[in-house]
Amino acid sequence: MAKRSMKKKKDDLERALFGSVGLHQKMMLKTQLSHIDFLDQQIIMLSEEVQQRMQPYEEDIELLDSIPGIGRSHAEQLLAEIGLGKDIASQFPTAPHLCSWAGMVPGNNESAGKKKSGKTRKGNKKLRAALVEAAHSAAKTKNTYLSSQYQRLAARIGKKRAAVAVGHTILTIVYHLLNKRQLYVELGADYFDRRKKEIVIKQSIKRIEVLGCKVTVEAIA
Repeated sequence: MAKRSMKKKKDDLERALFGSVGLHQKMMLKTQLSHIDFLDQQIIMLSEEVQQRMQPYEEDIELLDSIPGIGRSHAEQLLAEIGLGKDIASQFPTAPHLCSWAGMVPGNNESAGKKKSGKTRKGNKKLRAALVEAAHSAAKTKNTYLSSQYQRLAARIGKKRAAVAVGHTILTIVYHLLNKRQLYVELGADYFDRRKKEIVIKQSIKRIEVLGCKVTVEAIA
């Protein structure tokens, strides 16, 4: 059963299997198991308390849960930091205001020819941590806009900065879903390719029209 580097330690593993457990070891194991049982009970109690307190906000949780990478726990964390969804526009006039408050807006990368750090500004640390964690979860989803965004950015600017950028996108989506009271609509993993195609077509048409020609575009079946 030993794998990888443990194959070289078969003798040590065999000796460990035949070790003896004395009274002291039994007492220590019993104490540790009792502590684990206590922690499990506390987790259950706190989870029930959180669920009870979040009941009035089930509609908001359902809206956020529709975003890839956002589970119930993430939704609860975001709402706990942002506040009531129906009142979000009164607290933050626009999505950029919310992103700035959360510290999910990167600083300027260049000024007067000098490159600066791309680190985010100071903001709500708990909210930012939850968004970055959600971004990593979204990156693992299949055939989604957010996973595609993460993969494209990670290849260019690195995984950490890509997670912050996707977290920024998630927070922007959260703002609009809570403000408009709508479920998330998936754009698809090929969204960027489709957008690029549309941009190329529009730019090409403009260039031809400048030459005094009229262009008619027809898709090939």
